[in-house]
Amino acid sequence: MKLYYSPGACSIGIHVLLEEIGKPYQLEAVDLRGGAQYKPGYTSINPKSKVPTIERDDGSILTEFPVIAAYLARQNPQAKLIPQDAETGLRCLETMEYVVGTMHGQGFARIFRSERFAPSPSDHEAVKATGREIVGNGFAIVDKALAGKDYLGGNEMSFADAALFFVEFWASKRLGMTLPRNSAAHFERMMARPAVQRAMAQEGLA
Repeated sequence: MKLYYSPGACSIGIHVLLEEIGKPYQLEAVDLRGGAQYKPGYTSINPKSKVPTIERDDGSILTEFPVIAAYLARQNPQAKLIPQDAETGLRCLETMEYVVGTMHGQGFARIFRSERFAPSPSDHEAVKATGREIVGNGFAIVDKALAGKDYLGGNEMSFADAALFFVEFWASKRLGMTLPRNSAAHFERMMARPAVQRAMAQEGLA
């Protein structure tokens, strides 16, 4: 198993899952700032030009955060990353899809890549403001999903918590946002996990 990642990108969530699973894997950094994702060396692996990407032991490639996270959880039942209760598992999947598709894809993308949403620099601040509003609304929704629970699935971490972790990391550490109470507690809980600490150290984020 090989993970193609970029330090501090959304791929850190998959990195955390691999550490939680505890099986051997390889890491290969992709220099997103240098444009490596658009060069043939990487597009031949993932033509979508983004991370995360995993190369499985048979050489096949998987892309898209929710797909990779679900695959790793299902292939490694000993890690207990899928809630035993079917409804709880469904709700975890629902939250992960929202985090990745809306909070990341529509919110943080506007903040970090405003030029993709408006060609004129004069519009970029307005684009970022919209992004912050989407992110803020997202955390309000997620905070309700965390009410009375340590993790999205209850008392145990699930594959969905890895997705929530990376947006909490971006909001708290990169943007200096104050997370809602339940999300802040979740983030602290995740940061205390040895798997998270190892992944962050390996990416030079510790």
